[in-house]
Amino acid sequence: MRTATATAAAVITALLGAGVAAVAAGRHAADAALRPEPGRPLPGGPPLSVHAAGDGRVSLTRSLSSLRPGTYGLDAPGVHAVVGPVLSGVPHGADTVVRRLIGVTHGTLAPGTRVTLTPQVHLGNPRTALGLDHADVDVPGELGAMPAWFVPGLRDTWVIAVHGLGGSREHPMVVMPLLHSHRLPVLALAYRGDLGAPALPDGLGHLGESEWRDLDAAIRYALRYGARRVILYGWSTGATMALHAAERSALADRISGLVLDSPVLDWHATLRSLAAARRTPAAVLPLAVRAAEGRAGLRADRRPPGADPGALRVPTLVFHGPDDTIAPWEPSRRLAAARPDLVSLHTVRGAGHGAMWNADPDQYEEVLRRFLTPLM
Repeated sequence: MRTATATAAAVITALLGAGVAAVAAGRHAADAALRPEPGRPLPGGPPLSVHAAGDGRVSLTRSLSSLRPGTYGLDAPGVHAVVGPVLSGVPHGADTVVRRLIGVTHGTLAPGTRVTLTPQVHLGNPRTALGLDHADVDVPGELGAMPAWFVPGLRDTWVIAVHGLGGSREHPMVVMPLLHSHRLPVLALAYRGDLGAPALPDGLGHLGESEWRDLDAAIRYALRYGARRVILYGWSTGATMALHAAERSALADRISGLVLDSPVLDWHATLRSLAAARRTPAAVLPLAVRAAEGRAGLRADRRPPGADPGALRVPTLVFHGPDDTIAPWEPSRRLAAARPDLVSLHTVRGAGHGAMWNADPDQYEEVLRRFLTPLM
């Protein structure tokens, strides 16, 4: 009897220990998924090796990511370059791909360098990267001053640009030349958790659930300094912030339009993707997602942005596609189908998360130009 009791106790202890370990592993994975690393590319394909570079070409390891169409940054510690489309008819090995090398911004693309393809094309600031005059400004927020770039324009409708997961305020520079050519002032914001901005109170990102208030502060700043209306332009969780602001801000009536690139509209799926990309064991993934949702305040009783299409009040342009592995595009499709009077969905195939411009810059900018013209 004592032996059976002891065995039962040992089994219960083991199960409790395993349960505690699983919960701890889930919390660790949740923190890994939610802890932002500004400027670090999101998990994607494996790192690529540079095989050769020069004469306007770079040879890279052949993979799904290195074969993506369009224009991208190449990132490595101390190295940044810009590459264009895959070059056809150029001799290369079976395990390599040759792309146009537009330029090396920083460092050297030496053979053997391990690089990551990223949607962030430009480094620096609007003046050094694009030749656009700008002012460095501070936007007062609930946690403190947030640095921003202001690129002036003649119109009284401002574009407020907010990056998302794995990005920084350098990411929106891909569309600044187009916006500037149409004389639209641009405010590119660094918000909580970014370099130079206030720290996250709990050290964790909340997928826009709390960060949207920094965008709300940017709207107030724009209106204080001459804007009559604003267009909110967000990538990834920045797009989520824009939707939150349109639904919750006391200044929502001053928002004339939304541009949403790769919006995170299903936080459960995004958290699962982020946790899995951090090599969370499959058995722990459900715990990790539940822990992350709890730590980020994404409770089951809270509806994600865009869940109520009837709440949308302004023209909205969505760039999204089926190859986004971080933010599924099905919620974007549902939103567009539910509100065809206000929402235009531009489907981009072959593009990763936050990389809709990169896949086809010319087409992207033409769609954007047509959308913005009546809102100016």
